[in-house]
Amino acid sequence: MILVLDEEYPSAMGGPVLRAVDPSIFSLRYFTHCMDCGFCRDACCEHGVDVDLGNAARLIALPQDFHDRIAEPQDRWFTAGIVKDGEFPGGEHVRTRVHDGACVFRNEGARGCAIHGYCLEKGLDYHHFKPMVSVLFPVTFEQGVLTASGEAADGSLVCSGDGPSLYDGAREELLYYFGAGLIAELDALKAHYE
Repeated sequence: MILVLDEEYPSAMGGPVLRAVDPSIFSLRYFTHCMDCGFCRDACCEHGVDVDLGNAARLIALPQDFHDRIAEPQDRWFTAGIVKDGEFPGGEHVRTRVHDGACVFRNEGARGCAIHGYCLEKGLDYHHFKPMVSVLFPVTFEQGVLTASGEAADGSLVCSGDGPSLYDGAREELLYYFGAGLIAELDALKAHYE
């Protein structure tokens, strides 16, 4: 069942526009505190992630000390094919490559995302550099619907089951990208579907 929202909520990044929500995000649960996890070995980073072209350009423009942290040279960070997709800022995206069984931006020899860690270390807003899909995970968007990622929906996400709801885990990030109006509407819906 998909619930149509009272309003359309465009992302502050220029895409996507949310028009509906899958209420499973209020009932599905996961271990939310990623860096406190001792069991997943960054399983959610085993695949590349879609990243809009503007975001990719911002990563490429980061100083050399960021480039030095990535195991692959900059020309191997992203797939060559550009995908037209109106849900992404700018209407197009590429995908991060996989290197040694994980996203090229996973911290080499450590836990977590090198983009996120670099931003925290340098006092940069990670929302401008880390792909939106990664920030929102395991919540995602598909054709204007805010929904659970495939792994969360089918229970194969290694951290599924215990902890807050997908919505609660992503609430602050959804607020950042889509604003207080969306959060007010989702908070009201949550009371009926958790």
